[in-house]
Amino acid sequence: MKRTLTALAVLLATTGLAQAEGTLNLFNWGNYTSPELLTKFEAETGIKVTVTDYDSNDAALAKIEAGGHGFDLVVPSANYVPIFRDKGLIVPLDLAKLPNHANIAPEWKDVPWDPGRTHTVPWQWGSTGIAVNTAVYSGDINTSAVFLQVPEELKGKINVVPEMNDVVNLAIMYVGGEPCTEDTEVLKKARDALMAAKPDWISMDYGATEKLSNNDWAASVNWNGSTMRARLANPTVQYGYPKEGYPIFMDSVALLADAQNVEEAYKFIDFIMVPENAAMISSFARYANGIAGSDAFMPEDMKTAPEVVTPEAFKASGKFLPTCSPKAQEYMTAIWTELQK
Repeated sequence: MKRTLTALAVLLATTGLAQAEGTLNLFNWGNYTSPELLTKFEAETGIKVTVTDYDSNDAALAKIEAGGHGFDLVVPSANYVPIFRDKGLIVPLDLAKLPNHANIAPEWKDVPWDPGRTHTVPWQWGSTGIAVNTAVYSGDINTSAVFLQVPEELKGKINVVPEMNDVVNLAIMYVGGEPCTEDTEVLKKARDALMAAKPDWISMDYGATEKLSNNDWAASVNWNGSTMRARLANPTVQYGYPKEGYPIFMDSVALLADAQNVEEAYKFIDFIMVPENAAMISSFARYANGIAGSDAFMPEDMKTAPEVVTPEAFKASGKFLPTCSPKAQEYMTAIWTELQK
């Protein structure tokens, strides 16, 4: 998604008023960073951003913990922010360098995973549910039974994204438990449901936006923004909110403790909190953001999209995933390891 640079950006870039050139290394989820945003940032600051993708919170955490990665910024989900913080992998932000910090919407300024927003700023937020091509399956899509008790029409045609916390907690909520439970009876029920369903799945993979658009898959456990992008290409794709419970997430930008391009990182963090720029992030990936005033710049089709504006009937079923205890994480990892065999 590209658009002609604003006249001001062109003027700054061509008259030498752009700031001195620098570099910045962003470690972010795949297919999640607006090229248009990066073009605008480079034009206004002279800073070149290199984006490296990851496909799960665990993969990002392992890479950062290993060291020698060369990244400056990372974008963990809410339940992983305390892990990054407690391990000393991210550092408190100097708010004096972030005048646009005041643009964070009130509901996102003081959050349980980052009290007072001392370590992170919002990137995007959304939910994990079920994407279904309703031309293939016309039954109830607002239930995790779609992937845990796969309907005949979807057998061999449904994908499950390989994101452990989302998938295992969907199963836990489906059998009546709470996310990150340590209850072994509940965990056994969730494990059994997943293992029994797996033979009816076509894959455990990413790329749902494209594969739902192209009819390669008829359904997938998927994220809401990705599903909206698929629906725009394939109008029979719809997003289901599991009534048994579904995860809500917010991904936020954090400064890594071993960042090499710190001043450039602060410029980028402040830049993405400008409402127009936050709307660029959302316009590309199709998730809501946490910046007040960005609605005025959002695409019209997002303002009423059922994937973005949660229907009232399903709001109560959504739950922010907490940071799991070590024991709960150990149980989930054991289930996940078995599921991937």
